[in-house]
Amino acid sequence: MTRNRLEAFSDGVLAIIITIMVLELKPPDGTDWHDLTHEVWRTFLSYLMSFVFLAIYWNNHHHMIHCVRQVNGRVLWANMHLLFWLSLTPYVTAWLGEHGMYRAPAAAYGIVLLGAAIAYYVLQGVILRTEGTDSRLALAVGADIKGKVSPVLYAIAIGVSFFAPLISCLIYAGVALWWLAPDPRIERIFAQGR
Repeated sequence: MTRNRLEAFSDGVLAIIITIMVLELKPPDGTDWHDLTHEVWRTFLSYLMSFVFLAIYWNNHHHMIHCVRQVNGRVLWANMHLLFWLSLTPYVTAWLGEHGMYRAPAAAYGIVLLGAAIAYYVLQGVILRTEGTDSRLALAVGADIKGKVSPVLYAIAIGVSFFAPLISCLIYAGVALWWLAPDPRIERIFAQGR
């Protein structure tokens, strides 16, 4: 399989996930601005946070796959593992948005984020083992502080969700903001002709 086919399939799955999420957004029952702000704000905020997370995964997945020279069965299965966790995003987004900052929805949201982070790390590891320690991805990833710290923050936030769900959601949002900061490592490797 070519990396283009793997990337196209993954892009299609992510597009479907985002479509499902946006279809979960329901208009308010009333016709005033108050109805919009009163009824929809939680749903919209959970949608926004999930959309940002999916955009981050799509962006990083795109960059990572462009470093791949060969796709084998292990890479395919690791990629499917990541897509599995990401496909749960609409479910936990809807639950969090509909019921607000309660323990179970906040914890479930974090479990999906943790699962996706671990799955991404596994996919990256499989690619690194396949491509070698001198590969473009290995040079670009380096110590991968964000990739190692993010799952720890998700695990902490899951624990926090059982007594302070709002704090756990703020931790999730903080991780998203951290990942939004541009990381030019892969572009730098390509610009250097490696």
